[in-house]
Amino acid sequence: MENLILAFNVVAPLLILMLVGYFVRVVKLADADTMLKMNRIVFKVFLPVMLFNNIINTDLSTSVNWPLMITAMVFIVLEFALGMIIIPLIEKEPPRRGVLVQGIFRANFVIFGLPVITSLNGADSNLGMVSLVMACATPVFNVMAVLALEFHRGGKLDVKRMLIGIIKNPLIIASVAGILFLVSGLRLPNLLAQTVNDIGKISTPLALFILGAGFEFKSVRKCVRQLIIGVSGRLVIIPLIFLTVAVLLGFRGEELAVLMVMLGAPPAVSSYTMAQQMDGDADLAASLVVFGSLLAVFTMFCWIFLLKTIGLI
Repeated sequence: MENLILAFNVVAPLLILMLVGYFVRVVKLADADTMLKMNRIVFKVFLPVMLFNNIINTDLSTSVNWPLMITAMVFIVLEFALGMIIIPLIEKEPPRRGVLVQGIFRANFVIFGLPVITSLNGADSNLGMVSLVMACATPVFNVMAVLALEFHRGGKLDVKRMLIGIIKNPLIIASVAGILFLVSGLRLPNLLAQTVNDIGKISTPLALFILGAGFEFKSVRKCVRQLIIGVSGRLVIIPLIFLTVAVLLGFRGEELAVLMVMLGAPPAVSSYTMAQQMDGDADLAASLVVFGSLLAVFTMFCWIFLLKTIGLI
């Protein structure tokens, strides 16, 4: 019962924040255009600032975990490879293939990672370690996503555009800037440091609120089969395969919890925008984000409860 309550306490705040956002949208306190603009601000300002802040406040003596960071990156590449092999066998339409591959391997790690780890471990959470894993995983997610969508677009792979998109990604810029600050020993002035810290605290609740506000249930009938494949692949099959591998590799405790969140988080919100810009099936991408985010609250609860019950986290 204790593990059941703990699992519920971890995921309940995420669900409540998303429900509040959805309620605001339903009662029309904010329209779709407002939420789109807010989402852009979160992606380009709040989340990068949060990531930067967590990295620069990292204690390198306790947070650098090379086995965990390397394992996370290898897992992402393997997820991508599995998707590129299997999805073309079960989906005929190229615009949907790239979206499905992206939806299955690309996780909303930045938004879901820190609140889940913090709820699990409280004041003892090593947020620096989590942030460094995010800093490593973010560019890999983005590179693989561009490759998946570009390959299944049917045209010639535009390496230049792909590299520019990766370099300009706000999360990657924030990660690089944070790591440079960290290794150089530079410190922000107290006034600026407090401002950055305050912005970082806003980012996750606001991102979850906007995610809930963006829930729409249109165009689902056109892609029910693909939606089932994508959501089950992202939330059940991928975590089942790679968490088993992680346990066999000896990961336990907070390390395994970090991998659990990375593997079990829903599809990244930005995957919709990227699919839209790269000729993928944008309706399918949006549905994967919406239903993946909604169902992830319950699947994450199950993974936490299971791993807690058997004493692995």
